[in-house]
Amino acid sequence: MLPAVTEGDPIAAQSLFGRSIIISGIRCLITYILIPLAGPVLGLTGTVGPLLGLTIGTISIIAIVASIRRFFAAHHRWRWHYTALGVGIIALLLVQTVIDVGTLLG
Repeated sequence: MLPAVTEGDPIAAQSLFGRSIIISGIRCLITYILIPLAGPVLGLTGTVGPLLGLTIGTISIIAIVASIRRFFAAHHRWRWHYTALGVGIIALLLVQTVIDVGTLLG
């Protein structure tokens, strides 16, 4: 559970922003580096990557939306800039979601 946001609390907003970026970065490392390199060595099947991508992608989207909400609740001066960045990342995550679902169904 996220702590309550008080109006004008930019520190809390930036803290959540940092966590959401870390989650997105971990997702990228796992999806684009770890699975392609370690997958064949560990004998991972073709469904592990998409399932892991869907799980981590969902967590990333939730974290990004929560941090956007936190930025607005705190009236942070960079809220619109971060919203644009967050929406762009969410759009890319949704494209990857479609690819992952297509891989699982195909």
